[in-house]
Amino acid sequence: MKIFRHYEDVPVSCKGAVVAIGNFDGVHRGHQALIARAGVLAKAQGAPLGVLAFEPHPQEFFRPENESFRLTPFRTKARLLAEHGVDILYALSFDASMSKKSAEEFVRDVLVTGLGVRGVVVGADFRFGKGRTGDTAFLAEAGRQAGFAVEIFDTLIAHDAQKISSSEIRAALKQGRPEIAAKLLGRGWTIERRVEHGDARGRELGFPTANMQLDGYLKPAFGIYAVRATILENEKRLGTHDGVASLGIRPMFKTDVPLLEAHLFDFTGDLYGKNLAVELVAYLRPELKFDSTEALQAQMAKDSEAARAALDRARGGC
Repeated sequence: MKIFRHYEDVPVSCKGAVVAIGNFDGVHRGHQALIARAGVLAKAQGAPLGVLAFEPHPQEFFRPENESFRLTPFRTKARLLAEHGVDILYALSFDASMSKKSAEEFVRDVLVTGLGVRGVVVGADFRFGKGRTGDTAFLAEAGRQAGFAVEIFDTLIAHDAQKISSSEIRAALKQGRPEIAAKLLGRGWTIERRVEHGDARGRELGFPTANMQLDGYLKPAFGIYAVRATILENEKRLGTHDGVASLGIRPMFKTDVPLLEAHLFDFTGDLYGKNLAVELVAYLRPELKFDSTEALQAQMAKDSEAARAALDRARGGC
C-alpha cells in the first residue's frame, strides 16, 4: 500500500482512484463494509482502491488538550487498511490550512486537482469543509459537475440493532465491555506498543509483566483483564500467549501515568524492546488497593485463574 501525506505531491500514476473518505478510527465493521463497497466500484472501473483520512484526526487538531480518544494510532490503522485491500492511503495532514478550506475548495483542490478521483464513497453522515458546511447532497452535486461518481453508504447496524460506530466502541471500552467492542470492530481491540523496562514489582511478586505505555490510545476502564498477547518483530508474529493484565495506575504502587502490564501464561523469555499486541478479551475486576503484598499476591493468583477461565469461555470452552 502506498501512503501519501499531502495531496499536492501525488504522482499521476497514483491518481484516479475510487476513494473511501472518513476518519476510519478503529477500522471497524462499518468502515470495512464501506471500503469493500469502494473496492467493488474501483474494480468495475479498473481503478485503484484509495482511502482518504486525516492525520492528525481533526478533533486532535481542534482540541489538542483533550485526552486521547484514538482506537487505532496511525501505524495500526495503516496496517489494518492494507489488510483490507487498500492500494493507496491518502493520509492528508490536517493543519490550519486544511481546516480553513471551504467545501467547494476541498472538492476542487483535494479531490479533483490533487487526487483526480474517479469515484468517492462516504457514509450517510459525512460532513466536510470549514464549519462542516459540506454534506452528502453537496458532494453528490459537486461530483456530478466535476465528473466523478459519488455513492452514499448507509450506516451498518449490528444484528441486535446497535449502531456500528467508533463512538459506540469507545463507550464500550470505557465501560469495561471489550467483548462488545470486539463485536463492533470485527476483532478484539488491541494495544500495540514496545515493551519497556518497569520497576520489576511483578517479577518480585511472582508474576513478571511486560510493561507498555498507553500514549496515543483511548484509556479504557481501569482494572484487570483477560488478554491475548502477540509478540511482534518487524511486523512478523512470533507467537500468541494467553495472559492477564493490569491496566491503570496501580493503587498500591501508584504510577504517574496509566500503564498496561501484561503477565503472559506459560512464557519464558525476554520481551524487552519487542513490540507486543495485547488484545483485551474480558474485564475481570476494577483496580483495588490491598492491605499487604501477600494479599495482592493471593489476588493475582485468583485473577490468573479467572483470566484462564474467561479466555477458555471466549474460545467456546465449557
